[in-house]
Amino acid sequence: MKHRSPSLCFRFALLAPLAFSGFAFAENKLPDIKVDKTPLERTHENSFAPVVEKVAPSVVTISISKNVRVGARGGNNPLMDDPFFRKFFGVPEDDGSAPKDAPGARKRQMPVGLGSGVVVSTDGYIITNHHVVAEADEITVTLADGKTELKAKKVGSDEGSDVAVIKVEAKDLKSIAFADSDQIKVGDIVLAIGNPFALRQTVTKGIISAVGRNQTGISEFGNFIQTDASINPGNSGGALVDTLGRLVGINSAIFSRTGGAMGIGFAIPSNQARSVMESLLKFGKVQRGFLGVQMQEIDDKLMKEFKAPRKDAILVADVVPGGGAAKAGVQGGDVIVELDGRPVDDIAAFRQSIANLMPGTKIELKIFRNGQPKTISVTLAERAGNGAPLGAIPSPGPAPVKAPDVLDGVTVADLNPEFRKRFGIAPEQKGALVTQVNPDSSCADADVRAGDVIVDIDGKAVAGADDAVKLSEEVKMKSSVRLRVARKGATQFVVVEERKEN
Repeated sequence: MKHRSPSLCFRFALLAPLAFSGFAFAENKLPDIKVDKTPLERTHENSFAPVVEKVAPSVVTISISKNVRVGARGGNNPLMDDPFFRKFFGVPEDDGSAPKDAPGARKRQMPVGLGSGVVVSTDGYIITNHHVVAEADEITVTLADGKTELKAKKVGSDEGSDVAVIKVEAKDLKSIAFADSDQIKVGDIVLAIGNPFALRQTVTKGIISAVGRNQTGISEFGNFIQTDASINPGNSGGALVDTLGRLVGINSAIFSRTGGAMGIGFAIPSNQARSVMESLLKFGKVQRGFLGVQMQEIDDKLMKEFKAPRKDAILVADVVPGGGAAKAGVQGGDVIVELDGRPVDDIAAFRQSIANLMPGTKIELKIFRNGQPKTISVTLAERAGNGAPLGAIPSPGPAPVKAPDVLDGVTVADLNPEFRKRFGIAPEQKGALVTQVNPDSSCADADVRAGDVIVDIDGKAVAGADDAVKLSEEVKMKSSVRLRVARKGATQFVVVEERKEN
C-alpha cells in the first residue's frame, strides 16, 4: 500500500476553490458604462462657477496675532525656557498667568484670530471688519492661491460701522468691483465668499432676505443686508456678491444659537463700506453728519396731539442748541415726514441716512408743524461722541411740592446741586425734577418716572417746581396734557390723559 502525504491533499483542497474563483472572475464582465466628457455649457441657470472664478482672487484670508508678555515660569533659571525641561519637571506652558514683570519675562506672539478680507484696489487696499483686526499687533494676508503671504498694516478702523481698511505692499492684485447696494432687492441671489472655520475659499449661495436691518446690535451705525447664504465664523470681512460678481456687502455677523449658521447672516452694504473707507483714507477717521435733534416714535396719542399726518414719521422731541437743525429753525414738536424727498418712517434708518452724509451737506426736511406742512433746509454739522448713559435713579430727596389735578400724583422739586449730582443731571438742564410718581395716577399710566425733568407743559417752559405747579393749575380742567421731559440725557414728549374709571 502506498502512503499519500496529507500535506499534498491539503494543498489540493486549498487550490481547488482558488481555481474556481479565478474562472468565475474571468467570466464576469464590466457593465457597459456611458461616459460623456463634453464640458458643461455653464450659464447663470446651472452654474455660478464663472462668478466664483471672477471674484475668488479678490477674497483673502486674514490672520491676526498679538504680542503678549508672558512671565518666566522658572524665574532666572534658563533651563525653564527649554520645553524638554518644562515637560520633564511637569511645568505647564506659559499662558500669561505669571507676573508680566517676573524675571525673565518676555514677549510672545500669539495667534488670536482668523477672518477674511476683500481686495478693493490693485495696489493692495483691503476692506475687512473692525472686529477682525481691532486687537491685532500683526496682520498677515494670505492670497487666494493659499501660498502667498503678505504682511499688512492697519490704515484705519471704525468701530461704529464695523469697517476697517488694511494695506499690503503689492502690485497688480485682483480687485473687486463695487455694486450700488441701494439697488439690491429682497430675493436677489447672492454668493458669500470667505474662509469659515479656517477652510479657505468657501462659497455659499442664498438670497437677499431683507435690507435695512438697523436694530441688530452689531454696531452703532449699521443698516445691514440680511441673507440666508451660509455665513460662519471666519467669514467676517468676506465678500457678498451678486450674480455679476460685484460686491454688494461685507459679511459681518450671524444670528445663531449654536455658533454656526442658522440662515440669518448680516453684511455691511457696499455703499456704506466704501463711504467709510474713503473717509478713513481722506481724514483718518469717519466724518458723520449730525442733524442735532432728539427723536421719538409717534403713537396714537402723539399723532393726535401734534396733528401728525401719519404715525410712520418722526417726532422731534428736542433740538440741540447751536446745531444745524436749531440754526435752520427746526423746533421741538415738529414731525419729520421726508428727507430729501424720501419718506421717513424709522428713527434708526433716518439716523443712519444722516450719519452717511458728510458734515456740511445741505439736506431738505419736510415737516409738519401744528398740522401744516413746511420744508426746511438744514446744513449738517459733524457728529461728536455720545455721552455715557446714566445709572440707576436713587431714591428721591426732600422738599417736595405737590402738583394737582390731571398731574396729580407727581411730586416735583427744584434742580439744586445736590439733586443734579444725585440724579446725574447736566448743569445746563432746566426744569422741575420729578421726585415721586404715584403708581395709581394718570402720570404713571403715561410712563412719567422719578428722575424725569419736566421741561415744558403744553408748550410752556418750566424753569422750576413753582412753574410746574402754576402751569398744572392752568391745565387742571384739561383731559389731556402734553409734557416734554428730559430723561437720561434725552428729551421726549409724554401725553398724560385723564384716567377712564370703570
